[in-house]
Amino acid sequence: MWNPDTYLAFADHRGRPFFDLVNRVAARQPRRVADLGCGPGNLTETLSGRWPDAVVQGWDSSPEMVGAAAGRGLDVRLGGIAEWSPEPDTDVVISNAALQWVPEHRELVVRWAGQLAPGSWIAFQVPGNFDAPSHAAVRAVARRAPFAEALREMPWRDADVVGTPAEYAGLLTDAGCVVDAWETTYVHELQGETPVLDWITGTALTQVKERLTEQAWQQYRRAIIPELARAYPVRADGHTFFPFRRIFVVARVR
Repeated sequence: MWNPDTYLAFADHRGRPFFDLVNRVAARQPRRVADLGCGPGNLTETLSGRWPDAVVQGWDSSPEMVGAAAGRGLDVRLGGIAEWSPEPDTDVVISNAALQWVPEHRELVVRWAGQLAPGSWIAFQVPGNFDAPSHAAVRAVARRAPFAEALREMPWRDADVVGTPAEYAGLLTDAGCVVDAWETTYVHELQGETPVLDWITGTALTQVKERLTEQAWQQYRRAIIPELARAYPVRADGHTFFPFRRIFVVARVR
């Protein structure tokens, strides 16, 4: 279950890649803008400011996130990204840190390129940190007793779950797009006693939490804290640096 409040705890840090992505979309007067995997809608609502004449629509698979976005007055629909198809007037498709949850997303973006009108834009950003120490710690603790049995069927994701900028550029160029693809490693400066745990609780650990009892979940949290502390030590000034690699793709349909 996705928790909008937990996710928004790092809203400033999570929002920066969104703006870096959208700033590279040169659409002037799009008719319809779709935000796929819109989450709680705090970023989606900024799209109306960027394109005030456009119909902005959010789409998310989490009822909790859809409820939070609808509470902001947004037009938002409940559904998986793989189920989405563009309306005839869709000129911009944006997906920020969501396609990594969709195994067939490579095929999806190619399909969208074939469905959208010439001059339309596809822009997405995905995390590229699945081999980072944070994710290695998540998997390592999950293999221990007493968590191993409950988490045995977890669909663990490795680095191959997302492509490289060059791979996405090749796919979308072959699909008839002009592509701008790049990657950036942000070094987030976090505060608190367990800042990295707090961060991944809102994302990478959502499925782990769903599969554990509350007691087991609290045990898991206690077990992963020292692992994360070794990988991401708290500095003397109380801050923790958390490197986070992200992959960006902006494509214009010819």
